[in-house]
Amino acid sequence: MGATTPDVAEIDDLIRKRLAELLPQAIEAQLREREAKRTPSLSIIATKGTLDWAYPPFILASTAAALDWDVSVFFTFYGLNLLKKDVSDLQISPLGNPGMPMKMPFGPEWFKSLNWNIPNVIQSNIPGFESMATTLMQQTIKNNGVASIAELRALSQEAGVKLIACQMTVDLFGFSHDDFLDGIDYAGAATFLPVAQKSDVCLFI
Repeated sequence: MGATTPDVAEIDDLIRKRLAELLPQAIEAQLREREAKRTPSLSIIATKGTLDWAYPPFILASTAAALDWDVSVFFTFYGLNLLKKDVSDLQISPLGNPGMPMKMPFGPEWFKSLNWNIPNVIQSNIPGFESMATTLMQQTIKNNGVASIAELRALSQEAGVKLIACQMTVDLFGFSHDDFLDGIDYAGAATFLPVAQKSDVCLFI
């Protein structure tokens, strides 16, 4: 007896079953390939302009750019201080900052190991205390070989990080574009929000 020839319905059923097995694998492979080719993106909103708060946005931005991410940093309110041409005068204030007590950057090891928990009431009554705290922080940064804000900022620009000044805040504080770095953009929140919406990672600092 000869072999039975499958009818059209059986062939169609076999094809459907086979496609059901193969399609998910093919789609998954295409998605993996597309994801591998896609460039990740990072958006940062920088709102603070003190020396200690200047580091997080630039460290994160320059690191992400080194990993070939698309990076945009939006500087608003006091964060605009980080885009001024001269950032050597950035200050740091330990007042009201419970995380601020830090070790001394000089002296013998036992002295450097001490945590200086100075009450706010004393800090606020010592003339020049913020200047002293700033100097100590700068020395700590230097002792540990950490790049300066100016260096990190330049590195970020060289790596293609988009530095964006909030135009509304520029106008609010009476700044002019001449006060800031060359090569930065000026935009409002309405322009930046769509960028942040599409980013893989969005941070508020």
